[in-house]
Amino acid sequence: MDPAFWTALLLSFQVALLASLLLLLLGVPLAWVLAFRAFPGKVLVESLFLLPLVLPPTVLGFYLLLFLGSDGPLFRLLGVSLAFRFEGLVLASLVFSLPFALSAYREAFLALDPNLLEVARTLGAPRARILARVVLPLVWPGLLSGTLLAFAKILGEFGVLLMVGGSIPGKTQVVSVYLYDLVQALRFAEAMRASLVLLALSFLLILGVRLLERRWRTWRSTTG
Repeated sequence: MDPAFWTALLLSFQVALLASLLLLLLGVPLAWVLAFRAFPGKVLVESLFLLPLVLPPTVLGFYLLLFLGSDGPLFRLLGVSLAFRFEGLVLASLVFSLPFALSAYREAFLALDPNLLEVARTLGAPRARILARVVLPLVWPGLLSGTLLAFAKILGEFGVLLMVGGSIPGKTQVVSVYLYDLVQALRFAEAMRASLVLLALSFLLILGVRLLERRWRTWRSTTG
């Protein structure tokens, strides 16, 4: 294998891992609010967060490029341009993968038995203890499943990351863009080897997601 492949694969893993951790930090509280809180404009907020599901990746990538670029609002506000940088890849990954994680997180919270939460509140348990002792032990398979699904989505994303990061070897060339460059250069044998590695990784990730979902469904059937 070309050493550039492993460099691109490592970069993809770094982007996917950091973005997935940020998804947990931001997406879990957001999913809790969307699952249990009613507020004006809730449908509008949900639609906004789910918009990346239906937007063409190049359209989403184009708008993110405008936002993150040297002429964008982020630069005018903070004097920082994140386009064609590692940080820009992470932020773009967070945006386009949020709907996948958010849907899984929300479903995990909705599967909770409300009576358990009400009993814990009645006994005077503080919110932090309810979250740590009641909620998280029950919903962690759903949270982990959603995070793995988002991780796999980030690992294989092409359009958004190409628009935001371009193809700078060792800096923004993620593995999907590297594969595209191989095909463009008619290096089909190398593209085949790279594709097989990515196929195996994708299969393992999906297998992990399915096993977690099975465990989660088993828990729901025993507590329902």
